[in-house]
Amino acid sequence: MTDTTQQGSSGASGQDSASDWLDPSFLRTHFNNKSILLAITGGIAVYKTCTIVSRLAQAGAQVTVAMTPAATEFVSPTTFQALSGNPVYTSSWEHIESQDPQHIALADRCDAALVAPCTMNTLANLVHGQTNDVVTLILSAINKQKTPVLLAPAMNDTMWNQPSTQRNVQLAIDDGFTLVGPGVGWQACRHSGTGRMSEPQVCIEAIAHALGS
Repeated sequence: MTDTTQQGSSGASGQDSASDWLDPSFLRTHFNNKSILLAITGGIAVYKTCTIVSRLAQAGAQVTVAMTPAATEFVSPTTFQALSGNPVYTSSWEHIESQDPQHIALADRCDAALVAPCTMNTLANLVHGQTNDVVTLILSAINKQKTPVLLAPAMNDTMWNQPSTQRNVQLAIDDGFTLVGPGVGWQACRHSGTGRMSEPQVCIEAIAHALGS
């Protein structure tokens, strides 16, 4: 399976510039009053997700962030609370908004979900039904026939090209997930290849298209 196939899933229209998809005034048409779940897992590309959360919030979206324990080692939950204006979920045992099961309530109310970055480990957990953190737990309760769930893979080139990863990619597509990227280029491991998380504007555009915008 090639990276080219996955790039096509972002649904880019080619009619809008990349800068449009980072412009809150442009984004407001697509995201105002939409409920978006940003699920963040443990990779250096978390810094890109800060931009995604900020721009969606500025565009009027209600952004809820859930983070795996590993993700909090890269960027603190406090950062995402400030950017989103909402509580950040880091544990399956938290009851922030009510005493009801949080993963059900969050899954029911979101219009779309994006996992960014989506690590090799989280990809494997999602397609094999493992719910050992708050991210995979919430996503397990989303009906993908009604609510789009997008994955923005981020990993080393060798990890991306492992046969196990490519099998899991195909399983994810078969299960109804939409892949955004990954991109090609310089990686934190000082290698160049396939596996970079797609840029914020690409992820934001993909969410808009998944919502039918």
